Amino acid sequence: MSPRRGRPLAIVRGVARILLAVLLTGAGLGHLTVLRRGFRVAVPDWSTRVLRTDKDTIVVASGVVEIALGLALIALPRERRRVGFAVAALFVAVFPGNIHHWRSGRDVPGLDSDAKRFGRLFLQPVLVAWAVWSTRR
Repeated sequence: MSPRRGRPLAIVRGVARILLAVLLTGAGLGHLTVLRRGFRVAVPDWSTRVLRTDKDTIVVASGVVEIALGLALIALPRERRRVGFAVAALFVAVFPGNIHHWRSGRDVPGLDSDAKRFGRLFLQPVLVAWAVWSTRR
């Protein structure tokens, strides 16, 4: 493909990467502020035993990681591929929490029905693909 023909795709990837960075940073800020309680609902009980900490610490730590990765998507262009894989890994790592949240049937803002919680499970592979695709060269 000629450089000229590949340019629109590069622009789309760049926009997708910026949108992903905004999503991650916003979600991370939510972990630290107004959505903190709701995110604790999604933390499986077994994870506190495995990680030897409490649910709030897990929520705060994951929020900090999301903010860092969101900022890294923008601030570290030479590392974009590695950051993209790290973002994809984060989305895979939190998937058990999404399953737990669906199975628990507990409402949080925006996910107040079994159908919405179940539908959220199908968003996770899309997020993984988005992270990998938008950080390709």
